[in-house]
Amino acid sequence: MTDGALGIGLAGCGGFAEFVLDAIAGLPGLRLAAVADPSRERSRLLGERHGVPALDSLDELLERDDVAAVLIATPPATHAAMATAALRAGRHVFCEKPLATTTEDASAVVHEARRAGRALVVDHVLRYNPLLRAVERLTARGLLAPPRRFLFENDASDEDLGPGHWFWDPAHSGGIFIEHGVHFFDAARALLGSDPVSVRATSVARPGGPVDMVSADVVHPGGVLASHLHSFTHAHRAERQLMRLDHGFAESRISGWIPVHAEITAWVDEDGARAWEELPELRDDLLAVEGFRPGGGERITVRVERDAGPAAPGRGRGEERTVPHRVTAVLDLGGEPRKPYVYAQSVRAAMADLVRAARTGEPPVAGPVSGFAAVAVAEAATVAAATGAEQHVLAPGPALFEGVPA
Repeated sequence: MTDGALGIGLAGCGGFAEFVLDAIAGLPGLRLAAVADPSRERSRLLGERHGVPALDSLDELLERDDVAAVLIATPPATHAAMATAALRAGRHVFCEKPLATTTEDASAVVHEARRAGRALVVDHVLRYNPLLRAVERLTARGLLAPPRRFLFENDASDEDLGPGHWFWDPAHSGGIFIEHGVHFFDAARALLGSDPVSVRATSVARPGGPVDMVSADVVHPGGVLASHLHSFTHAHRAERQLMRLDHGFAESRISGWIPVHAEITAWVDEDGARAWEELPELRDDLLAVEGFRPGGGERITVRVERDAGPAAPGRGRGEERTVPHRVTAVLDLGGEPRKPYVYAQSVRAAMADLVRAARTGEPPVAGPVSGFAAVAVAEAATVAAATGAEQHVLAPGPALFEGVPA
């Protein structure tokens, strides 16, 4: 790091790697040092494009003194072994999700990160999305009650997933819960503020083909239920995703698996109405994510309908409130056309988190324990779907990961 920047080496030169390199280009404190892939043609083309050496393997990356961190952008089944090798070589790690395809392997990576004293960030991009960050902040401010219910429906595209794609092979991907569901198991853990306890799940296979639809009901402490559905059955143009959070007297609806639009409705008293009306002036702080560059189209609008409901108190689940005013708040990052930009900026923010953690020694937002916890519920859901029996979820408690950054 002769220039003071963190030199990073890329392992895996596929299409996603190209996307990540474009997203993190020019990130302060980071410098691409080299790329590597068993396909010499892929590594050569990507290396030439970015003006860096093209290598054949992770081992060759780890032999370079200018590689202080490794970006792992390979299929899921390779993540744990590559992360472990990089950490043992004293490198920081940015790992595409999932951290591993089994809890056993994920646990080993977490322990290696602790032993090595190196930063590890898992690319759980929802942790770095401004809309989810805003919901967390609104909850911390008391404008939203902690969620009592989490729902996510994901009707995703299989248009680019041909019959021979590694995505359909659990030996390579871990299956839908592990390959893709970890994003949303992690988001639920962050927004609900707790580790799940148990899970029931179902899987459905297309006629004569692979499993392409799965659902899971995950129980969190305090009677909080998180429901997840993932299907890879649609054309790109017909994709639909919706995250819904039930806050009791309020509801958040967040659209898109890369969220770009959120609408919150809430029943409030007069003090609450005034607090919500102040939110547009707090837009920049509410949506701020370190490393995420605003695109200029972000907006927050708030409409308050006073006396929209009865003056008498309302009751639900044992809670009574006098809340006659209805609030509708819209948080928007520029609409659906901004989805690719928001995705890239979320990846950029995750990489900025690695740079910060490597520099300061402070824990990242989506660190090794977050990676383990998502794999743990995904693995339990996979077993539950296969057996039809409810499964306990192994939590990353102190006994398992004492002293490991979350």
